[in-house]
Amino acid sequence: MGACRVDGPTGPTIESVEEMVGRFTSELLMLVPGWKQRISADAGQLEPLEQEVHAAFARGADLLLAGLIAVVMQQPEFAAASEQTRAGFQQPLARGRERTIRVRLLGGLVLWVASLYCAPLPRSRQSGEAVSGLYVELAQFGFGKGVTPGLQSRVARQAALCPSLEMARQELLRSGVKLDVKTVRRITYQCGEGLLRLRKHQLLLWRAGKLPAGTEVRGKRVTVQIDGGRTKIRGALRPKPPQAEKTDAEGLIIENAPGRSKKRPAQTFDADWREPKLVTIFVHDEQGRMVKHSQATLEGTFLGPDALAELVAMHLHRLGAAEALSITFASDGAPWIWDRIAKMVSAAKVDQVKIHEVLDCCHAVHHISLALAALGLTEAQRMPLYREHRKLLRNGQWRRVVEELSELAADEPDNAKLHTQIAYLRKHGEAGRLSYAHFRSLGIPLGSGAIESSIRRVINLRLKSNSMFWGEPHAETMLQVRAQVISNRWDQRLQEMREFTRRDGRIDWKWQPQDMSGKSEPTLAT
Repeated sequence: MGACRVDGPTGPTIESVEEMVGRFTSELLMLVPGWKQRISADAGQLEPLEQEVHAAFARGADLLLAGLIAVVMQQPEFAAASEQTRAGFQQPLARGRERTIRVRLLGGLVLWVASLYCAPLPRSRQSGEAVSGLYVELAQFGFGKGVTPGLQSRVARQAALCPSLEMARQELLRSGVKLDVKTVRRITYQCGEGLLRLRKHQLLLWRAGKLPAGTEVRGKRVTVQIDGGRTKIRGALRPKPPQAEKTDAEGLIIENAPGRSKKRPAQTFDADWREPKLVTIFVHDEQGRMVKHSQATLEGTFLGPDALAELVAMHLHRLGAAEALSITFASDGAPWIWDRIAKMVSAAKVDQVKIHEVLDCCHAVHHISLALAALGLTEAQRMPLYREHRKLLRNGQWRRVVEELSELAADEPDNAKLHTQIAYLRKHGEAGRLSYAHFRSLGIPLGSGAIESSIRRVINLRLKSNSMFWGEPHAETMLQVRAQVISNRWDQRLQEMREFTRRDGRIDWKWQPQDMSGKSEPTLAT
C-alpha cells in the first residue's frame, strides 16, 4: 500500500528522495552542454532558453516531490493518520481496496500512486444525499481528482482570472502546464464545487448553532454592501425547427439563398438574463473608507435573495460581527435588499450592535434628477433646481427636498413618474437612510461604490460577455471561485476546503433557503 511510480503504473517503485534527486541531476547534466552551445551561438535566444531551463527545473521539482510523497507514505505515522481519517469520516465507509491512481503534479509529471479506496456504504445514501468515497492516502495530502493541490489551485485560479477557459489554457501552457481545455474545465469546476460544499457545510453548522464565531471584525466598524449583476443562463437543449428555404413568387429558390449542403445545428437553447446576488463585507475607518491592506469577504449566489441573506448572516457570525463597533448596510434602492436586513441582523445575532442603513447617495441624487425630468423642464430650467436639491439632500435635508418637489408636482396629479420618485425619496428618508450629514459625522460610508466595483470585477469581467451563456451550476461554481480569488482569500478557503473534504463526502452543494423577507415594501423605482 502506498507505492509510487513515475514510469507508468507497472514501473519500478520510488525508494527514496535521493533516487529522484539523482535522476534529475543526471537528466540535467545531459541538457547543460546543449544549453551552453545555444547561448554561445546566439545570445538573443535567451528568452526561449530561459523558459526551457525553467521547464526542466519544474520537472526536477516534480521528481523531488514524488520522492517525498513516496517516502512519507511508507512511514508508520502516515499510516496511523490515514487510518484516523478513514475512521473519522462523517459517512460510513466500506473496508476498501487498493487502487492505482494517476496523479498529475504542478510541473506536468505524472505520478502513479497506490491508495486505499473506501466506497460509501449503502446506508450512507439512505438520507437521499449523494456521497463520494475516499482515497484515504491521497486525502492526507489534499489531492483533487487526479491532481495535486498546487496544480488544482493554479488551474482554477487561472481559469477564474482569464476571460475564458481557452485563454486560461494558453496562459497555463506559457507557464509550463500543458493541459487541454476539457481538463482545465474539469479541474476548475471540481474545485468550485468543493468550495460550494464547504459553504453549505458552514451554513448548516450556523443554522444548528455549531459554527464558531470568529474575531476578525471584533471592535471594528463593519460595512455590508449588497447588489445584483447580470448573467445569461442557458436553458435545456431543444430540437431546432427546420428553416424553410427562401423562394420567389413562382416557388423557385432565390439566387442568394444558403446552399442545401450547409450544415446547420440540430439543437438550440433559450437564454435568459439572471441576476446573481453579491455581497461584500469589509472594515472601514473613521472616514468611511475601507481600511488599507484589509481583506474583504465576497460572497455571491444565483439561488435568490433569501439564499444571499442567509449567507450574509452566516458570514457576519463567522467573522465575529456580534462584537463589532457598528454595522452599516449601504446599498441602492432595490426592495429585496432592504426587506431582508432586519432578519439578517436577527439571524446573525448582532442586535446589540449599532446598525446603520444608508441609501447610496448617488442613487438618491439620481432620483432627484428623474423627478425633475418628469416635470418636462428644459435643461436650463432643470440644472439650477437639481444642484440646489442635490446640495440639500447631501446635507441631510431630505424632508425639504420632498416638500419642494411635492409643491412642484401639485399641478400634475396624474404624473405617475414624478410621484413615484417623490415616494421613493420619502420612503427611504422616513426609514432613516438619507441622513447623510449625520452619517458623515459618524464616519460611515455614504455610498455603495465597493459593491459596484465588486459587481464589475467578480461578475461582469468573467460571467457577462457577448455570446457567453452559462449553465446555472457552472455559473455558480465560477462565481464562487472568482469571488475567492478577487477577495484574496483563495489560499485560506482552499485549505479549509481540503480539510472539509478529508472528513465529509457529501457532494450536493445546494440548500433550501429559509424565508428571510420581512414586511414587503411597495415596489418603487430603483
